[in-house]
Amino acid sequence: MRYLTIVLLLFLSSHFCQSQTHELGVFLGGSNFIGDVGSTKYIAPNKPAIGALYKWNRSPRHAFRISVTYTELEVKDSKSDDPRRQQRDYSFTNKLIEASAGLEFTFFDWDLHDGRIKATPYLYSGLAVGYHDNFYFNRLGIKKDENTSSVAYGIPMVLGFKTNVLGNLIIAAEIGARYTFSDELDGSVPDYDNEAPVAFGNTNNNDWYMFTGITLTYTFGKKPCFCVF
Repeated sequence: MRYLTIVLLLFLSSHFCQSQTHELGVFLGGSNFIGDVGSTKYIAPNKPAIGALYKWNRSPRHAFRISVTYTELEVKDSKSDDPRRQQRDYSFTNKLIEASAGLEFTFFDWDLHDGRIKATPYLYSGLAVGYHDNFYFNRLGIKKDENTSSVAYGIPMVLGFKTNVLGNLIIAAEIGARYTFSDELDGSVPDYDNEAPVAFGNTNNNDWYMFTGITLTYTFGKKPCFCVF
């Protein structure tokens, strides 16, 4: 029992003596879509995206991160390099609200309590949930709303670079791809009466969308303590 108590104290002391640094801020940038409609370029933002995010820097090398981002995906076949898509000439806009949670890993030490200017690349991944409206294209290629909405689950894959050169304001630039487990964001697999003639595209490829931009967060929290154990 005595040894169990010692182990428990060691665990609790190491837990409570971590740096309690938090970051709260905004994301500003742009979005673009990659699917069965429009351009297939991965980094080509064409609509504004705005969001809010929170980070808990659990250690100098990783942080828990949550965010909410809003954008309107704008997609046009006329912007594609594929002549077949240009001739088809489909287009749509679709509002998207995404919530994401996961882990952010820094390449270099990110201890914000030592008073020095720091800069580091980072990777972020986790789980994303995108809420969007459903629609389809009829036989004339006209976009028709289904008057329903769906949730698209996905995996965010983000590469960024951040620095505390502004003191308590952390500025970062990042590029983030979202691979979704859905093929419904572009209307290529409609639920509308399961009409096979209006389904199109490669059913083996799911939809992607991108966020490219900057984050600006304010950092606050207690300094780490020095533990006896």
